[in-house]
Amino acid sequence: MYAVIETGGKQYRVEVGTELEIERLDVDNGETVAFDRVLLIADGETAAIGTPVVANGSVAGEILRRDRGEKVISFKYRPKARRRVKKGHRQELTVVRISDIVLDGKSAAKEVAQAEQERQTERQRLEQAARRQAEQDAALAAKLAAEKPAKAEAKVDSKSEPKSDTKTTAKRSTAKADTTEAADKKPAARKTTSKSAPASKPSGARKSNKD
Repeated sequence: MYAVIETGGKQYRVEVGTELEIERLDVDNGETVAFDRVLLIADGETAAIGTPVVANGSVAGEILRRDRGEKVISFKYRPKARRRVKKGHRQELTVVRISDIVLDGKSAAKEVAQAEQERQTERQRLEQAARRQAEQDAALAAKLAAEKPAKAEAKVDSKSEPKSDTKTTAKRSTAKADTTEAADKKPAARKTTSKSAPASKPSGARKSNKD
C-alpha cells in the first residue's frame, strides 16, 4: 500500500517506513503528525483518488529530527549598471518517517507487522533446520573419526603378514636353475685341461733324439 501526500507545496509518494525530508513543521522530535492533504491511496488493484483529497484515508508520520538542506546560491546582476547581488539560502527541513497508511479502516502498518512476524517465524524455522543439520554432521564426523583408527590397525596387520608372490617364486626358481647350470659347467672345464697335458710329450721326445 502506498499514498501520495502534499505538504509544503510539494507532493511525495510514501509507503510505511519511508523517511523523507519535508518543509519545516512546528512539531517537536518524537511526536506524531497527521497529513491532512492525502491525494491518493493505492492498495494492490484498488485505488482511491481524492477530489481533491481522499475522504476515507489518512497518513500518519513520526518526527525524527530537524535538519537543514544544502546551501543554494542566488546571484543577480544587471549589465552595464555595475549591480551585483549574491545571496545564499539553506532551507529548514524536518525528517519524518511514515508510520501508517489507513484506507477504509485497513491499516498498512498492521499488514507490515504481520508480514514481519511471518518472516521471523520462517527465519526461526530455517535456523532450527540448520542447527539439526549441523548436529547430524557432527555426529557423522565423530563416527568416521572413531572408525579411522580401526581401519589403520587392520592395514598395519595386513602389511606385517608375508605375501606369497608368484613373481618372487619364479625369480627364485630361475636363480636355482642358473646355479645348477654353472655347477655342471665347472667339471667340464677341468677335464679339457687334463686331456691337453699330454700334447707336450712329442716336443720332449724330439729333444731327446737330437741329443
